[in-house]
Amino acid sequence: MKAHSSKPRGTHRSPATGDCHGVPAWAGRGCHAVNQRPADFGIDVVWHSATKYLNGHSDVSAGVLAGPAKILDRIWDTSLLTGATLGPIDAWLLLRGIRTLPLRMPRHNDNGLALAEALSTHPAVTQVHYPGLPTHPQHKLAADQMNGFGGVLSVEFTGGFEMADAFLGHLRYPRRSASLGGVESLAVHPASMWAGMLSDEQLTEAVPPGLVRLAAGTEDTADLVADALAAADAVLVQAVTA
Repeated sequence: MKAHSSKPRGTHRSPATGDCHGVPAWAGRGCHAVNQRPADFGIDVVWHSATKYLNGHSDVSAGVLAGPAKILDRIWDTSLLTGATLGPIDAWLLLRGIRTLPLRMPRHNDNGLALAEALSTHPAVTQVHYPGLPTHPQHKLAADQMNGFGGVLSVEFTGGFEMADAFLGHLRYPRRSASLGGVESLAVHPASMWAGMLSDEQLTEAVPPGLVRLAAGTEDTADLVADALAAADAVLVQAVTA
């Protein structure tokens, strides 16, 4: 299953970027390491969270900057003074991950789309947030700018906090963790994670209580979908019989 064709996308430089004001435009990249090229859309410097898809194995914390040499040279000089240098083993692990990035991303894209499509029609689910779905408010923009929609999606459940939390307990493949971009699938219930740090009012304003974030790894697509649907079936049965 492919998100859509890999045909070249139209590019343009936005007049809202630093071209008009003499200020570099920056963009952070975490969920879409290779699916989108910000430089094609007027971004001068791209800040990658290398901890995620670039590394791909959940064993490095790092960041990567990409941009013109005239900007990066100044940043490099400052980093030497402040001591913000990646360790040699971390750099080696990151290079190891980057070598397989073009092989991993298509599977992340396929798995993310397959999970989004499968869960979007499940009776336990009220809404799936994923730019690869035509129902997403920015689907057209994403399809125009991106060669794939990534492996990260969020799912809202009809039973609120309790159903969302129970859903994670029924999953067999995704591990319960807040990161993303690794070969293993991860799932997190933000309302549970932040419950001890925010008041009930703050929590309600910050995130829907029934929302779960899924970060699809590179496991077999059919296995991941079957696992997610079985977990959704289980929480729906619990809600009906409660």
